[in-house]
Amino acid sequence: MKKIYITLLVALMALGVQAQIDRSKMPEPGPAPEINLKDPQRFELNNGLKVLVVENHKLPRVSVQLTLDNPPILEGDKAGVSSLTGSLLGNGSKSIPKDEFNEEVDFLGANISFGSQSAFASSLSKYFPRILEMMADAAINPNFTQEEFDKEKDKLITGLKTQEKDVSAIAGRVQRALAYGTGHPYGEFTTEETVNNVSLIDVQQFYSNYFVPANAYLVIIGDVNFDEVKELVTKDFTPWTKASPPSFSFSKPTDAQYTQINFVDVPNAVQSEITVQNLVNLQMKDEDYLPALVANQILGGGGEARLFLNLREDKGYTYGSYSRIGNDKYAPSRFSASASVRNVVTDSSIVELLTEIDRIAKEPVSEKELKNTKAKYVGNFVLALERPSTIARYALNIETEGLPKDFYKTYLERINAITIEDVQAASQKYFSVNNARVVVAGKGSEVLENLEKVSFNSKNIPLKYYDKYANDAEKPNYEAAVPEGVTVQSVVDKYFEAIGGKEKVDQITSLKLVYEGNAMGATIKIEEKRTANRFAQISYMNNAPMGGVIAKGDELFMKQGPNKVPLPPDMQKDLINSLGIFAEQRIATNPEAKIAGTEMIDGKEAIKIEVPGKVVQATYFYDLETGLKVKEASVTSMNGQTQSQESFLKDYQEVDGVKFPSVKVSSLGPQMIETKLLEAVINVEVTDADFD
Repeated sequence: MKKIYITLLVALMALGVQAQIDRSKMPEPGPAPEINLKDPQRFELNNGLKVLVVENHKLPRVSVQLTLDNPPILEGDKAGVSSLTGSLLGNGSKSIPKDEFNEEVDFLGANISFGSQSAFASSLSKYFPRILEMMADAAINPNFTQEEFDKEKDKLITGLKTQEKDVSAIAGRVQRALAYGTGHPYGEFTTEETVNNVSLIDVQQFYSNYFVPANAYLVIIGDVNFDEVKELVTKDFTPWTKASPPSFSFSKPTDAQYTQINFVDVPNAVQSEITVQNLVNLQMKDEDYLPALVANQILGGGGEARLFLNLREDKGYTYGSYSRIGNDKYAPSRFSASASVRNVVTDSSIVELLTEIDRIAKEPVSEKELKNTKAKYVGNFVLALERPSTIARYALNIETEGLPKDFYKTYLERINAITIEDVQAASQKYFSVNNARVVVAGKGSEVLENLEKVSFNSKNIPLKYYDKYANDAEKPNYEAAVPEGVTVQSVVDKYFEAIGGKEKVDQITSLKLVYEGNAMGATIKIEEKRTANRFAQISYMNNAPMGGVIAKGDELFMKQGPNKVPLPPDMQKDLINSLGIFAEQRIATNPEAKIAGTEMIDGKEAIKIEVPGKVVQATYFYDLETGLKVKEASVTSMNGQTQSQESFLKDYQEVDGVKFPSVKVSSLGPQMIETKLLEAVINVEVTDADFD
């Protein structure tokens, strides 16, 4: 009986305690966790290299970070020399050839990498002495060869060529150039011309000038002993010759005098890249550094921030909108708020971006926003402490940014002490709508008319024009002269005449085309079969089918292995416009098809025919002189995302009296892939199985 009473008493006590908890209220946060960051042990070599060591014996691993804290470097007409230097560093050393170097690193299960102003290595602690020795050898005695230089130069130029029509790359380049000026290290950019100015001697000279120990920091963290580290580093890095980098000055950049839109016309753009930016003088040691970070997080730091909630969740203008604020001890940094948006809402998106920037400066943020943001910073900070790279970065920041020794130990206390007033003060200081530079890279023929009408706070925003390299430009003229009498029908007729004549085309009842090329180390084959109302396009990689698109009358679907995935109804309606032996047979009878001016394709003028659609908008380009089709392009817009594809058609060859392009150069993600005509068969026998 006594046991029953005791059990009942315990149950009643537990019930009483539970009844005292008000579950309608959020639990009050406890005190900020105590941060126990181990101070690094420190020593310095006679050549100026400063070494920080943090012993951490939890795991048998070691990481080594070498950072050269040099001021920004202006490369001028040899922009790209730093990139080439970074890519050549780490290719072995004067004593170890590249292949042997890489094989040994791989055999030890380690990692060694280099930048033009940095190096990194990691390994098991038992291999640390050898990995440190190899890293030092590669850093101090680099193996710069003409053969490797030529390879890296070709790779860099190829990368630049892939960016020629990349709207994001163009936008980023122009944003920096307009913010800083091309005569500033942060505003200059690399081009094919500047890369071709660089020689191996320039790389060697850049290395000699700037890869020096005067401003160098070596941070070693992991399962090591300080005395052993000191002995090893002294042995391996003492041969590094004492030197300081050249000093030079550059003009201080300034903000725009007034808020303005800077427009860059990118005719192939399927979305507009928008960035509202201004310069900020912010350093980590500033008292309002953390309030500025919190303000930016509330404005555009993620999916719960104001920009994202407005432009994506509320308006549906974009897939995401964000902001960022930088800090720099050498020069002004940038605050920016950006979004990639559909062409039709470019002007509205600018207004919304400016509105949110203006609102956070004028109106106090809510308690909830501040509380949630603080909680996020606390969580991220605590989680980051588990990574050795974080400890290395913190130790380095204290050394290089002039921070107090307890900067990170008191980090959470200072985050939690930030007030609504602090956030508003930081917003007013660093986020500007009065001298903001709104950089827009997009398709001017579709967005410019509305951009000219954009106003904010009852004032029209002036519009300036720039080319893809941030040079002043004239307003684009989209009223391209089309020869008198040119119609969709006349262009189609001329095309049919150019490929063999309408009579010959009308005799074709079925067609099979096979193109083949190489991409990503694989053989890509694309096979098409067409009849008047059926279409099948199947792609193969190394002769294995990857998938395709099938059309049987009004039924259109994607095929992935044995699976059939019906296309959305609106997309089906749009794609039906391209069915037929030749797409032009449908285009000629489509009342929506229209002449859309001319455009230069490979140095020759071509007439554009646009075929609009709800999901897929197609554009066809025909050489003005020959009538041959030279390009096909499409833009697909669904669920807030836009995808573009284009194919250039070249070197027409005759097959049974009809000409087909023997070469197609088509977009495959960020790459362009060239395929060649393997087979063209007119009036080929087809069965229902070909379209299943």
